[in-house]
Amino acid sequence: MRSSGQADAPVPHQGWSERLQRGVMRGLARLPLPWLRALGWLLGMVLYAVVWRRRRVALVNWRLCFPGLSEQRRRQQVRAHFVVFAQAWLDRAWLWEAPAHVVAGRLRLVDDAGTLAQGTPVVLFAPHFVGLDAGWTALTLLQPRRCCVLYAPQKNPVADRWMVEGRNRFGQPLVVAKWQGMKALGTAIREGSPMYLLPDMDHGLADGVWAPLFGVPAATLTSLPRLARLGRAQVLSVATCMTPQGYDVTLGPVWPNYPSNDLHADVCRMNQVLEQLIQDMPEQYYWVHQRFKTRPPGEASPYAR
Repeated sequence: MRSSGQADAPVPHQGWSERLQRGVMRGLARLPLPWLRALGWLLGMVLYAVVWRRRRVALVNWRLCFPGLSEQRRRQQVRAHFVVFAQAWLDRAWLWEAPAHVVAGRLRLVDDAGTLAQGTPVVLFAPHFVGLDAGWTALTLLQPRRCCVLYAPQKNPVADRWMVEGRNRFGQPLVVAKWQGMKALGTAIREGSPMYLLPDMDHGLADGVWAPLFGVPAATLTSLPRLARLGRAQVLSVATCMTPQGYDVTLGPVWPNYPSNDLHADVCRMNQVLEQLIQDMPEQYYWVHQRFKTRPPGEASPYAR
């Protein structure tokens, strides 16, 4: 997750266009949620029609992961994905700008096992569903433990500052810069900060291994089992689902015997859990990312035209 809250983050000059954009988002934050979701539906339909490169990436991903579906059904699901993607983007207006009581009223945190209340070291496996910012906000607003997140800056400094402020509104989260490395993260976890980790993107094989995802070899990061071992932590999933009322943020049960002594088996198990979560709300996963861009030697990219 890209976030920050440290004083050493650069503070860019805020020109009139940036002030206008921030003003627009503050105005959107005041809208009733059904109105904002209607705007998101319209924006999503427009994006599906005009952003053809991302639409093609999403369709390729669906063909690889759900080969049994008809092409018509895949296109319907990808169109639905663009809608919830746009709605979640507009929801950042109230997540980051609305009063705390409004935000709290639209988020529901479900922890049936009470794992966070136990105070033990925890790493939260948080896949890239469209509501990932809502999930982070719920964890920082609705439960007392100080959460931890990894920070890498956005390319646009103005957008980065808005995300920094929005993602650090509540709970005084502990932010670990990417350059500080795994050791700093492990220390934060051992000291009691639940780690919100999003390790399900394709970052090549420098820090990853091959692990199947829906039967397709995928370059998969090893950070989840490695951090769990460093932090001597339990692992559980956190799945954020968009609902008409806002978002449900559900913590799953602790994964038994995780991590094991087999790093590759642990990564494969992570992808198995990811598959199950995706099947529960397939249109809400982040399909516009080239999840299978890294390929085994001699295998062409599925995204090549």
